[in-house]
Amino acid sequence: MDIGSRLKELRMQKSLTQEELASRSELSKGFISLLERNLTSPSIATLVDLLQCLGTDLKDFFTETLEEQIAFGETDYFEKIDNELGNKIEWIIPNAQKNIMEPIKLSLNAGGATYPDNPHEGEEFGYVLSGSLTIVLGNRHIKVKKGDSFYYKPDTTHYMKANEKTGATLIWVSSPPSF
Repeated sequence: MDIGSRLKELRMQKSLTQEELASRSELSKGFISLLERNLTSPSIATLVDLLQCLGTDLKDFFTETLEEQIAFGETDYFEKIDNELGNKIEWIIPNAQKNIMEPIKLSLNAGGATYPDNPHEGEEFGYVLSGSLTIVLGNRHIKVKKGDSFYYKPDTTHYMKANEKTGATLIWVSSPPSF
């Protein structure tokens, strides 16, 4: 394990400068610099103190974390089909509900719709991949077609309805997750 790089990574995650970490750990900025460049090694006691200042401990510091999955394919997707409303929702990022935003792929049959959603905090964004639809935001009706995008704050009851002839497919993102 590259102790210096790992210390620097933790420091950067905490948005600390070398000087701030040095002050918190009662070490010099120069010593922190040497540690991060692997030009010196800390004693166990010094490492424990540094890790405490960085909000972790020896066990977590030396536990190798699995690389986070970045790219996802169809085998990773989870889908829900609603025959009554004529739509299919595909969660294209597994477990996205724990993230800051939640993207889905929404396919609406011709004339298909989503359930009306109550007002909630956050923002919603979408990009229409094919077809066309109408977004209903309270009393407003906004038409969106292939190649168009949309963005709104869901502060009123809202839903989407596809064109009666074409249907629609879109990428839809909610932040925070609400799907």
